[in-house]
Amino acid sequence: MNGSALHKTAAACAQELPGAQLEHPFGPAWEVFKVRGKVFMLMTEVPGRPVLILKADPDEAHALREQYSQITPGYHMNKKHWITLDSGEGVDKELVEELVTDSYRLVVAHLPKADAEAIEQLL
Repeated sequence: MNGSALHKTAAACAQELPGAQLEHPFGPAWEVFKVRGKVFMLMTEVPGRPVLILKADPDEAHALREQYSQITPGYHMNKKHWITLDSGEGVDKELVEELVTDSYRLVVAHLPKADAEAIEQLL
């Protein structure tokens, strides 16, 4: 998957998730997707390469980094809880959608109980 397709696929997936909102708090070069005010995905170019920055379970993040050369520690984020996904061979629509959805679910799981329950009912 190339960089353009990476961003398009991720954005389409994120926009379908209940309560997801797109913001640009860091300017037009950064697309930040949030649920109930909490970030679950960032899209930008690092340097000149389209990437996704996603929340991940620390154990799974480690396994993903070992399995995919396109997955590295989170760019400008906590390296234990965030990953960066670059385009390339082995990155397909299913992987992108799975990682975006997993990131979203991790964030929803840590929302206040009432917010999390409201979102879970929509899933």
